[in-house]
Formats: sequence, structure tokens, C-alpha cells
Amino acid sequence: MATYLILNGIVTLIVLIVLRLTGALKWTRDSTATLLVILLATAIFDSLIVGLGIVAYDPSLILGVYVGHAPVEDFFYAVVAVILVPNIWKYFGTKDNA
Repeated sequence: MATYLILNGIVTLIVLIVLRLTGALKWTRDSTATLLVILLATAIFDSLIVGLGIVAYDPSLILGVYVGHAPVEDFFYAVVAVILVPNIWKYFGTKDNA
């Protein structure tokens, strides 16, 4: 069973729901560009660390779909980061009253 996929899906859904309910969910062209860069970096570096044996996944807990050596479940972290980090930054950042 694809346990990592289920866990990542639940976390992603919770993040999206909370941001949507608070009105903080924003997506721009910059968000898309950032996502593409982060996904490319994830594909390269996660594939390296998995391929070199630094990180390993239990095959019974993943879907079995790979990008290079990295399981597709690894990419959820990148997607959630691109969605969540700018919104947290905006929420907790200083307010410029100038």
C-alpha cells in the first residue's frame, strides 16, 4: 500500500484547506516558476541521494513510480513548501506601514 502517498496527500490537503479558509491561498506566475525550479532540484538531488543509498524507501510503502531514483512521493514536499512557505512568510512577516 502506498502509505507515503496517503500521508503526503492528507498533509497537502490540510495545508490547502487551511490556506483557502483563511484567504491566504495565492498563486502567481512567480509561484509557478518557483515550483518548476524546486521540482527540478528535487528530481536531481533526491535522485542522487536515493541512488547513492543515503536515503532509502520501503518499497511496500511507496507507489513505485520514480523520477530518476526518487519516488514520486518525494515531490509532495516540494509542492507543499512552495505553497506554504510564502504564505507563512507573508503572515508572520513585518508589516510595512510606509
